[in-house]
Amino acid sequence: MGIILDGNRRYGERHGILDPHEIYAMGARKLDAVLDWCGELAIPAVTLWVCSTDNLERPVDQVAGILAAIEAKLWALAHDPQIHCRRVQVQAIGKLELLPGSVITAIRAARQSTAKYDGMILTIAVAYGGRQEIVDSVRALLVELIQRKVTLPDAIKEVTTTAIGRHLYMAGEPDPDLIIRTSGEIRLSGFLLWQSAYSEFYFCDVPWPALRKIDFLRAVRDYQRRKRRFGK
Repeated sequence: MGIILDGNRRYGERHGILDPHEIYAMGARKLDAVLDWCGELAIPAVTLWVCSTDNLERPVDQVAGILAAIEAKLWALAHDPQIHCRRVQVQAIGKLELLPGSVITAIRAARQSTAKYDGMILTIAVAYGGRQEIVDSVRALLVELIQRKVTLPDAIKEVTTTAIGRHLYMAGEPDPDLIIRTSGEIRLSGFLLWQSAYSEFYFCDVPWPALRKIDFLRAVRDYQRRKRRFGK
């Protein structure tokens, strides 16, 4: 499952909350409930898009609020008893080198403290863009071919969907069956472009901080009613 966490700012504006740190901290707290719901349904893997590369171009105060919430949440995940009880493995994907050192340290802490778990895979997509992921994957494949001293004609033959897939940020992980976007926007905005080829989509009008269990279950029930053909 993939979830695009949208609507934090709009929710804050409607409720008179203008401090970006408070707005995004409120959104980060919603994750605890969502993980509970996923655990109840035995969902094996969840990818949350919390920050895009485009988001990093927003005004400084907004970016600071987003990154502060991400950093705090990652530290919390690293030490959360429920995460360890459920054996949730936490990982992060994206252009992580664009992030401040303190955020990278928090990512490393969450990864290391949960690395051996096998209950659920929680992937945090931060400084992430789907187009950039594909570009990075192709570049990594080309570097591999150069290191193997493959000739150009042979290298062209080796540029396949399987080969590119091996170098994606989430290589080896299952593609999401369902992608949910909150707050009413009906687009992917670049989320998991490669992996979502046969995903089912559900667009929810409720902003992320206000998402309720009933909203989540409606998305799952809608998915369960669909007949998936995978292009056949």
